[in-house]
Amino acid sequence: MEKLRIGIVGLNRGASYIGIFNAIEGVEVTAICDINQDILDKTGGSLGIKDRHLDCEAMLEDGVDIAVIATPMHVPQAVSALKSNVHVLSEVPAAFTLDECQMLLSAVRKSRAKYMMAENYCYIKENVLIKNMVRQGLFGDIYFAEGEYVHDCKSIHHDGRGKPTWRYYWQVGRNGVTYGTHSLGPPLEWFNERVVKASCLGTGVHTDPEHMLEDTVLMLCKVNSGSLIKIRLDMLSNRPPNVAYYSLQGTKGCYEAPRGLGDAHKVWLMSDSQNYDWKPLRDYEGRYLPEGRLKSPDGAIKADRDYWLVRDFLDSIISDVTPPIDIYKALDFTVPGLISEESIRQGGKPLTVPDFREM
Repeated sequence: MEKLRIGIVGLNRGASYIGIFNAIEGVEVTAICDINQDILDKTGGSLGIKDRHLDCEAMLEDGVDIAVIATPMHVPQAVSALKSNVHVLSEVPAAFTLDECQMLLSAVRKSRAKYMMAENYCYIKENVLIKNMVRQGLFGDIYFAEGEYVHDCKSIHHDGRGKPTWRYYWQVGRNGVTYGTHSLGPPLEWFNERVVKASCLGTGVHTDPEHMLEDTVLMLCKVNSGSLIKIRLDMLSNRPPNVAYYSLQGTKGCYEAPRGLGDAHKVWLMSDSQNYDWKPLRDYEGRYLPEGRLKSPDGAIKADRDYWLVRDFLDSIISDVTPPIDIYKALDFTVPGLISEESIRQGGKPLTVPDFREM
């Protein structure tokens, strides 16, 4: 069997995938694409990749089986690949407008290729563990969760020459939960539901008046069952980062991720104790974490969550099954943030989140 040929589009983020793919039997990164010739030559030269392109269309014409879309604006390249029946692994979020969501969905439906969004926070070990514990009923009926992405990004809103980067326009040049899939994806995986209504409010602009995004924005999400998810996005406040905070509350237990300063992942389960004492989440890894996740494969130690994401994507292609984060889940994770922008414009009004399965 010939190896699957991988093309990476956008090397600033995409280069991190190269070692992962090349460590997996049956696949090989054969082409790279970036608008910066120097980055192309440096990356291609150091890794021995001769097929280098400044244009995604040219890379697709030369022939690849899978395109990893790691550019800031993913949809145009993803649509081009899907039209060529090239499988797509796309960075987050899936799209930046509702029109782009519809465009991407249409391309997926018409293509013979598979699409998966690379929401790697769903693959964080602790989030996988919590999902499995939820499925085993250890938390009882779950009804509340939180996700937070707190990351002072002011230093990356301009490049080394002072020119605004894409983040300047698409992350902090808008108001609402403009970068929310990392926070929302894992809770939606735990609930196994979608958001039906979203409401968003902000603190006002305090730290960096140059941008439209308010310092902290909160989005409240109602899922199908009526349960509640709270999402916090803060990319401007002066403070240490905490990009992967989550909590979960159920009738029989709860979970909290670390807040920093020596804190640890912790759970309380009614089945283990009638006292209100936390236990380390790691105590449950042996029983409820998939066996393969207990030790990362050779060559993937530093990219644990990305490795398992890539592995699942490749398995879906090889076995011809639906990818774990397919187009519908990708939109479930993405669209509430887009709706939040209209909600915050309307003073926090709860708005219906469309289900693209019905479109």
